[in-house]
Amino acid sequence: MRRFLAQMFGASLAPAAPATAPPQREAGYAERTWTSGDGLSLWARDYGGGSGPARLPVICIHGLTRNSRDFEDVAPVIAAAGRRVLALDVRGRGRSAYDPNPTNYNPAVYAGDVASLMGEAGIARAIFLGTSMGGLITMTLSTLRPDLIAGAILNDIGPEIATEGLTRIGGYVGSGEPAASWAEAAQRTRAINGSAQPHLTEADWDRFARRTWREAAPGKLVLDYDPAIAQAFAVAPAGTPSPDLWPLYMALAINRPMLLVRGGASDLLAEGTAARMQALAPQLRRVDIDGVGHAPTLEEPAARRAIADFLADAP
Repeated sequence: MRRFLAQMFGASLAPAAPATAPPQREAGYAERTWTSGDGLSLWARDYGGGSGPARLPVICIHGLTRNSRDFEDVAPVIAAAGRRVLALDVRGRGRSAYDPNPTNYNPAVYAGDVASLMGEAGIARAIFLGTSMGGLITMTLSTLRPDLIAGAILNDIGPEIATEGLTRIGGYVGSGEPAASWAEAAQRTRAINGSAQPHLTEADWDRFARRTWREAAPGKLVLDYDPAIAQAFAVAPAGTPSPDLWPLYMALAINRPMLLVRGGASDLLAEGTAARMQALAPQLRRVDIDGVGHAPTLEEPAARRAIADFLADAP
């Protein structure tokens, strides 16, 4: 855990860079590409907001092994309510390029990529919705470019990460062998995530798999991320300190509206950590999703209501 946190927070903010291609429209969103400060081609979905009063856009950032498809249901709902939504593939995931230097897989570099995207897209401030790692990226950005963040929704993440959950993630990240069919991919996805999402149906698991796997060749499905992101989970040298992330959280909390969505059975965000987050930021709204572990899909009715209510009051 110490090495993971130290490596994840060990790099500096990457500089902004202009886009290399105009966005292409597909399935209700525009495909937006841009180039990171160190030359990687990155990708995002850009959903235009519906009619109504102008509101700040929403930036959606996924978890460690996921991609922008995690938001394919919630993003159109937010957009229909009047806000532009950008859901990105963090470098090394989905349609964004893999990084030849795995040490760049950390929140500070990711935060630089987000800042680059916002600059290219003409967005001066936004509301952030970050699941797990996406919330860590949001907290990091609040210390590097606080001007970009008008408010935040943190999905099952906080400034203390429970060892139990981090150990569980370290047990599977980067180790997936190819699957021969979507049925096999769904079965293996359920084996990893079933305890956290016991309410999902077979159809849900098929959809879950199609969000997290891709077809590399006929009859060969692979997980849709760079296996090198697992290097951050290598055994830490003795004495490696865990970074204190509470200052990052407090930087995010200053004068900003926030919502915490927590899985009621989460093994990554402990109840005590969530309670301390509330105590230190009294404006923080909170909703716990009963019977769900790490992390809520945000398709749960309670999560949807909480997000809608929060965004209705946010700038």
